[in-house]
Amino acid sequence: MCLCRTLLIQQIRGSSNAILVKEKKPTNSLLITKEEGLVLYEDMILGRSFEDMCAQMYYRGKMFGFVHLYNGQEAVSTGFIKLLTKSDSVVSTYRDHVHALSKGVSARAVMSELFGKVTGCCRGQGGSMHMFSKEHNMLGGFAFIGEGIPVATGAAFTSKYKREVLKQDCDDVTVAFFGDGTCNNGQFYECLNIAALYKLPIIFVVENNLWAIGMSHLRSTSDPEIWKKGPAFGMPGVHVDGMDVLKVREVAKEAVTRARRGEGPTLVECETYRFRGHSLADPDELRDAAEKAKYAARDTITALKKYLIENKLANEGELKKIDDLVEEAVEFADASPQPGRSQLLENVFADPKGFGIGPDGRYRCEDPKFTEGTAQV
Repeated sequence: MCLCRTLLIQQIRGSSNAILVKEKKPTNSLLITKEEGLVLYEDMILGRSFEDMCAQMYYRGKMFGFVHLYNGQEAVSTGFIKLLTKSDSVVSTYRDHVHALSKGVSARAVMSELFGKVTGCCRGQGGSMHMFSKEHNMLGGFAFIGEGIPVATGAAFTSKYKREVLKQDCDDVTVAFFGDGTCNNGQFYECLNIAALYKLPIIFVVENNLWAIGMSHLRSTSDPEIWKKGPAFGMPGVHVDGMDVLKVREVAKEAVTRARRGEGPTLVECETYRFRGHSLADPDELRDAAEKAKYAARDTITALKKYLIENKLANEGELKKIDDLVEEAVEFADASPQPGRSQLLENVFADPKGFGIGPDGRYRCEDPKFTEGTAQV
Protein backbone atom coordinates (compact mmCIF):
# COMPACT_ATOMS: atom_id res chain seq x y z
CA MET A 1 0.00 0.00 0.00
CA CYS A 2 1.43 3.39 -0.98
CA LEU A 3 2.41 5.69 1.87
CA CYS A 4 2.16 8.89 -0.15
CA ARG A 5 -0.62 11.28 0.77
CA THR A 6 -3.45 11.76 -1.66
CA LEU A 7 -6.14 14.39 -1.48
CA LEU A 8 -9.57 14.25 -2.98
CA ILE A 9 -9.78 17.40 -5.09
CA GLN A 10 -12.91 16.79 -7.09
CA GLN A 11 -15.93 14.61 -6.63
CA ILE A 12 -18.15 14.11 -9.65
CA ARG A 13 -21.77 14.92 -8.90
CA GLY A 14 -24.03 11.91 -8.87
CA SER A 15 -21.12 9.50 -9.07
CA SER A 16 -18.89 7.66 -6.66
CA ASN A 17 -15.91 8.23 -8.93
CA ALA A 18 -13.30 10.74 -7.86
CA ILE A 19 -10.17 12.36 -9.18
CA LEU A 20 -7.19 11.90 -6.87
CA VAL A 21 -3.84 13.62 -7.04
CA LYS A 22 -0.71 13.53 -4.97
CA GLU A 23 -0.29 16.83 -3.16
CA LYS A 24 3.07 18.53 -3.67
CA LYS A 25 4.24 21.00 -1.07
CA PRO A 26 6.76 23.72 -1.88
CA THR A 27 10.15 22.51 -0.70
CA ASN A 28 11.04 25.88 0.84
CA SER A 29 7.93 26.30 3.00
CA LEU A 30 7.55 25.27 6.63
CA LEU A 31 4.39 23.42 7.55
CA ILE A 32 4.32 24.64 11.17
CA THR A 33 5.48 27.45 13.40
CA LYS A 34 7.82 26.93 16.32
CA GLU A 35 4.93 27.12 18.79
CA GLU A 36 2.88 24.58 16.83
CA GLY A 37 5.87 22.27 16.55
CA LEU A 38 6.51 22.29 20.28
CA VAL A 39 2.84 21.55 20.99
CA LEU A 40 2.91 18.56 18.65
CA TYR A 41 6.21 17.25 20.00
CA GLU A 42 5.26 17.59 23.67
CA ASP A 43 1.90 15.94 23.10
CA MET A 44 3.48 12.94 21.38
CA ILE A 45 6.20 12.67 24.02
CA LEU A 46 3.53 12.75 26.73
CA GLY A 47 1.63 9.95 25.02
CA ARG A 48 4.71 7.78 24.52
CA SER A 49 6.04 8.29 28.06
CA PHE A 50 2.62 7.69 29.56
CA GLU A 51 2.18 4.40 27.72
CA ASP A 52 5.68 3.23 28.65
CA MET A 53 4.84 3.92 32.28
CA CYS A 54 1.55 2.02 31.90
CA ALA A 55 3.53 -1.05 30.84
CA GLN A 56 5.66 -0.79 33.97
CA MET A 57 2.65 -0.36 36.24
CA TYR A 58 0.77 -3.23 34.59
CA TYR A 59 3.61 -5.66 35.16
CA ARG A 60 3.90 -4.44 38.75
CA GLY A 61 0.28 -5.39 39.35
CA LYS A 62 -1.09 -1.85 39.60
CA MET A 63 -3.50 -2.33 36.67
CA PHE A 64 -5.86 -5.16 35.88
CA GLY A 65 -7.67 -6.53 32.85
CA PHE A 66 -6.57 -5.77 29.31
CA VAL A 67 -4.39 -2.73 28.63
CA HIS A 68 -3.84 -1.73 25.00
CA LEU A 69 -0.97 0.68 24.39
CA TYR A 70 -0.66 3.30 21.65
CA ASN A 71 3.12 3.38 21.14
CA GLY A 72 3.95 4.20 17.52
CA GLN A 73 0.58 5.68 16.57
CA GLU A 74 1.00 9.07 18.29
CA ALA A 75 1.06 11.05 15.03
CA VAL A 76 -2.59 10.20 14.40
CA SER A 77 -3.93 11.31 17.77
CA THR A 78 -1.78 14.43 17.93
CA GLY A 79 -2.24 15.35 14.28
CA PHE A 80 -6.01 15.42 14.59
CA ILE A 81 -6.89 16.23 18.18
CA LYS A 82 -4.54 19.19 18.66
CA LEU A 83 -6.49 20.97 15.90
CA LEU A 84 -9.78 20.61 17.77
CA THR A 85 -11.47 22.94 20.24
CA LYS A 86 -12.62 21.92 23.69
CA SER A 87 -16.25 21.74 22.51
CA ASP A 88 -15.41 19.37 19.65
CA SER A 89 -15.96 15.71 20.41
CA VAL A 90 -13.66 12.69 20.21
CA VAL A 91 -14.75 9.05 20.23
CA SER A 92 -12.11 6.38 20.69
CA THR A 93 -11.58 2.63 20.92
CA TYR A 94 -10.10 0.38 23.60
CA ARG A 95 -6.70 1.95 22.72
CA ASP A 96 -7.81 5.27 24.17
CA HIS A 97 -5.36 6.58 26.79
CA VAL A 98 -3.48 8.85 24.40
CA HIS A 99 -6.62 10.17 22.73
CA ALA A 100 -7.81 11.28 26.17
CA LEU A 101 -4.48 12.95 26.94
CA SER A 102 -4.43 14.76 23.58
CA LYS A 103 -7.98 16.02 24.22
CA GLY A 104 -6.86 17.59 27.49
CA VAL A 105 -7.77 15.02 30.14
CA SER A 106 -5.02 15.23 32.75
CA ALA A 107 -2.37 12.53 33.13
CA ARG A 108 -3.49 12.25 36.76
CA ALA A 109 -7.09 11.50 35.81
CA VAL A 110 -6.15 8.95 33.14
CA MET A 111 -3.59 7.14 35.31
CA SER A 112 -5.98 7.06 38.27
CA GLU A 113 -8.63 5.52 36.04
CA LEU A 114 -6.17 2.84 34.99
CA PHE A 115 -5.47 2.19 38.68
CA GLY A 116 -9.22 1.90 39.33
CA LYS A 117 -9.19 4.83 41.74
CA VAL A 118 -11.97 7.25 42.61
CA THR A 119 -9.91 10.18 41.28
CA GLY A 120 -9.97 8.70 37.76
CA CYS A 121 -11.87 10.39 34.96
CA CYS A 122 -14.63 7.78 35.40
CA ARG A 123 -14.14 7.47 39.17
CA GLY A 124 -12.43 4.12 38.66
CA GLN A 125 -15.44 2.46 37.03
CA GLY A 126 -14.22 2.57 33.42
CA GLY A 127 -10.66 1.35 33.47
CA SER A 128 -8.30 1.20 30.52
CA MET A 129 -10.85 0.80 27.73
CA HIS A 130 -13.46 3.36 28.81
CA MET A 131 -11.89 6.80 29.18
CA PHE A 132 -14.61 9.45 29.33
CA SER A 133 -14.66 13.14 30.18
CA LYS A 134 -17.74 15.30 29.84
CA GLU A 135 -15.63 18.38 30.50
CA HIS A 136 -13.36 17.69 27.52
CA ASN A 137 -15.99 16.07 25.27
CA MET A 138 -14.07 12.84 25.28
CA LEU A 139 -17.06 10.61 24.65
CA GLY A 140 -15.43 7.38 25.59
CA GLY A 141 -13.27 4.52 24.68
CA PHE A 142 -15.27 1.48 23.58
CA ALA A 143 -14.24 -2.11 24.18
CA PHE A 144 -16.12 -3.64 21.24
CA ILE A 145 -14.86 -2.63 17.84
CA GLY A 146 -17.24 -0.40 15.91
CA GLU A 147 -19.55 0.49 18.78
CA GLY A 148 -18.11 3.97 19.15
CA ILE A 149 -18.83 4.96 15.54
CA PRO A 150 -22.63 5.28 16.00
CA VAL A 151 -22.01 7.35 19.15
CA ALA A 152 -19.72 9.66 17.17
CA THR A 153 -22.29 9.91 14.38
CA GLY A 154 -24.92 10.86 16.96
CA ALA A 155 -22.64 13.55 18.39
CA ALA A 156 -22.15 14.98 14.91
CA PHE A 157 -25.92 14.92 14.34
CA THR A 158 -26.33 16.88 17.59
CA SER A 159 -24.00 19.60 16.28
CA LYS A 160 -25.92 19.86 13.02
CA TYR A 161 -29.30 19.90 14.83
CA LYS A 162 -28.16 22.69 17.15
CA ARG A 163 -27.07 24.81 14.21
CA GLU A 164 -29.80 24.14 11.67
CA VAL A 165 -32.87 23.47 13.81
CA LEU A 166 -32.23 25.24 17.10
CA LYS A 167 -30.39 28.07 15.26
CA GLN A 168 -27.54 28.02 17.76
CA ASP A 169 -24.07 29.24 16.95
CA CYS A 170 -22.50 25.79 16.77
CA ASP A 171 -19.73 24.65 14.47
CA ASP A 172 -18.53 21.72 16.60
CA VAL A 173 -17.13 18.69 14.82
CA THR A 174 -16.61 15.10 15.90
CA VAL A 175 -13.64 12.86 15.23
CA ALA A 176 -14.19 9.10 15.41
CA PHE A 177 -11.08 6.92 15.75
CA PHE A 178 -11.13 3.20 14.96
CA GLY A 179 -8.90 0.51 13.52
CA ASP A 180 -8.64 -1.37 10.25
CA GLY A 181 -10.40 -4.44 11.68
CA THR A 182 -13.49 -2.33 12.40
CA CYS A 183 -13.86 -1.49 8.72
CA ASN A 184 -15.26 -4.96 8.03
CA ASN A 185 -18.13 -4.38 10.48
CA GLY A 186 -21.63 -3.23 9.67
CA GLN A 187 -21.75 -0.16 11.93
CA PHE A 188 -18.96 1.40 9.90
CA TYR A 189 -20.92 1.28 6.65
CA GLU A 190 -24.22 2.29 8.23
CA CYS A 191 -22.65 5.37 9.76
CA LEU A 192 -20.79 6.35 6.58
CA ASN A 193 -24.17 6.26 4.86
CA ILE A 194 -26.09 8.34 7.40
CA ALA A 195 -23.22 10.84 7.79
CA ALA A 196 -23.06 11.42 4.03
CA LEU A 197 -26.85 11.53 3.75
CA TYR A 198 -27.19 14.31 6.33
CA LYS A 199 -23.78 15.93 5.63
CA LEU A 200 -22.77 15.55 9.26
CA PRO A 201 -19.69 17.35 10.64
CA ILE A 202 -17.67 14.22 11.36
CA ILE A 203 -14.27 12.86 10.40
CA PHE A 204 -13.92 9.08 10.34
CA VAL A 205 -10.26 8.30 11.13
CA VAL A 206 -9.06 4.79 10.43
CA GLU A 207 -5.90 4.01 12.40
CA ASN A 208 -4.74 1.26 10.08
CA ASN A 209 -1.90 -0.37 12.03
CA LEU A 210 -2.07 -3.33 9.60
CA TRP A 211 -3.12 -5.86 12.23
CA ALA A 212 -6.49 -6.63 13.84
CA ILE A 213 -5.12 -8.37 16.96
CA GLY A 214 -3.31 -11.21 15.16
CA MET A 215 -5.05 -10.98 11.78
CA SER A 216 -3.23 -9.23 8.97
CA HIS A 217 -5.29 -6.53 7.29
CA LEU A 218 -4.22 -7.82 3.88
CA ARG A 219 -5.60 -11.29 4.64
CA SER A 220 -8.97 -10.17 5.98
CA THR A 221 -10.14 -7.44 3.62
CA SER A 222 -11.14 -7.84 -0.03
CA ASP A 223 -9.93 -4.33 -0.89
CA PRO A 224 -7.29 -3.24 1.64
CA GLU A 225 -7.43 0.42 0.55
CA ILE A 226 -9.98 1.57 3.10
CA TRP A 227 -10.03 5.21 1.98
CA LYS A 228 -11.78 4.16 -1.23
CA LYS A 229 -14.94 3.44 0.74
CA GLY A 230 -15.42 7.18 1.28
CA PRO A 231 -16.20 8.12 -2.34
CA ALA A 232 -18.47 5.06 -2.55
CA PHE A 233 -20.72 6.82 -0.01
CA GLY A 234 -20.34 10.28 -1.52
CA MET A 235 -17.64 11.69 0.76
CA PRO A 236 -13.93 12.39 0.26
CA GLY A 237 -11.57 9.52 1.01
CA VAL A 238 -7.94 10.25 1.87
CA HIS A 239 -4.92 8.03 2.50
CA VAL A 240 -2.10 9.51 4.57
CA ASP A 241 1.20 8.38 6.06
CA GLY A 242 0.19 7.93 9.69
CA MET A 243 3.83 7.85 10.80
CA ASP A 244 4.28 11.51 9.85
CA VAL A 245 2.49 13.93 12.17
CA LEU A 246 2.90 16.86 9.78
CA LYS A 247 1.23 15.01 6.91
CA VAL A 248 -1.55 13.84 9.22
CA ARG A 249 -2.04 17.39 10.45
CA GLU A 250 -2.35 18.80 6.93
CA VAL A 251 -5.02 16.25 6.02
CA ALA A 252 -6.78 16.82 9.35
CA LYS A 253 -6.87 20.58 8.76
CA GLU A 254 -8.73 20.17 5.50
CA ALA A 255 -11.16 17.59 6.89
CA VAL A 256 -11.94 19.60 10.05
CA THR A 257 -12.34 22.86 8.12
CA ARG A 258 -14.61 21.14 5.64
CA ALA A 259 -16.79 19.77 8.44
CA ARG A 260 -17.04 23.19 10.13
CA ARG A 261 -18.14 24.74 6.84
CA GLY A 262 -21.07 22.35 6.76
CA GLU A 263 -19.72 20.38 3.80
CA GLY A 264 -20.05 17.00 5.46
CA PRO A 265 -17.88 14.06 6.49
CA THR A 266 -14.48 12.82 5.41
CA LEU A 267 -12.96 9.35 5.65
CA VAL A 268 -9.23 9.40 6.41
CA GLU A 269 -7.10 6.26 6.42
CA CYS A 270 -3.89 6.75 8.41
CA GLU A 271 -1.41 3.96 7.74
CA THR A 272 0.45 3.54 11.02
CA TYR A 273 1.96 0.84 13.21
CA ARG A 274 1.87 -0.14 16.86
CA PHE A 275 5.24 -0.81 18.43
CA ARG A 276 3.87 -3.25 21.02
CA GLY A 277 1.59 -6.26 20.90
CA HIS A 278 -2.17 -5.93 20.67
CA SER A 279 -2.30 -5.67 24.46
CA LEU A 280 0.15 -6.15 27.28
CA ALA A 281 -1.05 -9.75 27.45
CA ASP A 282 0.02 -10.34 23.83
CA PRO A 283 3.53 -11.81 23.35
CA ASP A 284 3.52 -10.33 19.82
CA GLU A 285 4.87 -13.41 18.10
CA LEU A 286 2.79 -13.23 14.91
CA ARG A 287 4.24 -10.12 13.29
CA ASP A 288 7.41 -10.45 11.27
CA ALA A 289 10.54 -9.02 12.92
CA ALA A 290 11.58 -7.25 9.71
CA GLU A 291 8.18 -5.55 9.49
CA LYS A 292 8.45 -4.33 13.07
CA ALA A 293 11.98 -3.04 12.48
CA LYS A 294 10.89 -1.22 9.32
CA TYR A 295 8.28 0.83 11.14
CA ALA A 296 10.39 1.33 14.27
CA ALA A 297 12.95 3.05 12.04
CA ARG A 298 10.22 5.51 11.01
CA ASP A 299 9.31 6.57 14.57
CA THR A 300 7.10 9.66 14.29
CA ILE A 301 8.61 11.35 17.36
CA THR A 302 12.15 10.97 16.08
CA ALA A 303 11.07 12.29 12.68
CA LEU A 304 9.41 15.40 14.13
CA LYS A 305 12.39 16.11 16.36
CA LYS A 306 14.67 15.97 13.33
CA TYR A 307 12.37 18.30 11.38
CA LEU A 308 12.27 20.87 14.19
CA ILE A 309 16.03 20.92 14.65
CA GLU A 310 16.96 20.89 10.96
CA ASN A 311 14.58 23.76 10.25
CA LYS A 312 15.84 25.70 13.30
CA LEU A 313 12.40 25.71 14.90
CA ALA A 314 13.75 24.32 18.16
CA ASN A 315 16.92 23.10 19.80
CA GLU A 316 17.59 20.13 22.05
CA GLY A 317 17.07 22.21 25.17
CA GLU A 318 13.57 23.27 24.12
CA LEU A 319 12.37 19.75 23.38
CA LYS A 320 11.11 18.94 26.85
CA LYS A 321 10.94 15.61 28.51
CA ILE A 322 7.88 15.09 30.63
CA ASP A 323 9.01 12.16 32.79
CA ASP A 324 8.27 14.14 35.96
CA LEU A 325 4.66 14.70 34.89
CA VAL A 326 4.08 11.00 34.30
CA GLU A 327 5.82 9.94 37.50
CA GLU A 328 3.74 12.46 39.44
CA ALA A 329 0.59 11.00 37.86
CA VAL A 330 1.62 7.55 39.12
CA GLU A 331 2.25 8.86 42.64
CA PHE A 332 -1.11 10.62 42.63
CA ALA A 333 -2.95 7.54 41.38
CA ASP A 334 -1.21 5.24 43.85
CA ALA A 335 -2.13 7.50 46.78
CA SER A 336 -5.74 7.98 45.69
CA PRO A 337 -8.52 6.05 47.46
CA GLN A 338 -10.38 3.07 46.06
CA PRO A 339 -14.05 3.66 45.17
CA GLY A 340 -16.41 3.05 48.07
CA ARG A 341 -18.80 0.11 48.10
CA SER A 342 -21.70 2.53 47.81
CA GLN A 343 -20.46 3.46 44.32
CA LEU A 344 -20.98 -0.07 43.02
CA LEU A 345 -24.40 0.45 41.45
CA GLU A 346 -24.03 4.11 40.50
CA ASN A 347 -24.25 4.81 36.76
CA VAL A 348 -25.64 1.32 36.20
CA PHE A 349 -29.36 2.02 36.17
CA ALA A 350 -30.99 4.79 34.15
CA ASP A 351 -33.31 5.65 37.04
CA PRO A 352 -31.31 5.89 40.27
CA LYS A 353 -34.60 5.72 42.23
CA GLY A 354 -35.71 2.60 40.42
CA PHE A 355 -34.10 -0.79 40.86
CA GLY A 356 -30.81 0.30 42.37
CA ILE A 357 -31.88 2.59 45.24
CA GLY A 358 -34.92 2.18 47.47
CA PRO A 359 -37.34 4.94 48.64
CA ASP A 360 -35.29 5.30 51.79
CA GLY A 361 -32.21 6.17 49.75
CA ARG A 362 -30.44 2.92 50.57
CA TYR A 363 -29.25 0.42 48.00
CA ARG A 364 -31.82 -2.34 47.56
CA CYS A 365 -29.09 -4.96 47.37
CA GLU A 366 -28.16 -4.11 50.97
CA ASP A 367 -31.64 -5.05 52.17
CA PRO A 368 -31.53 -8.64 53.47
CA LYS A 369 -34.93 -9.29 51.88
CA PHE A 370 -33.68 -8.24 48.43
CA THR A 371 -32.30 -11.69 47.62
CA GLU A 372 -35.07 -13.79 49.25
CA GLY A 373 -36.02 -16.62 46.90
CA THR A 374 -33.02 -16.02 44.65
CA ALA A 375 -29.38 -16.97 44.64
CA GLN A 376 -27.36 -14.87 47.01
CA VAL A 377 -25.55 -11.98 45.32
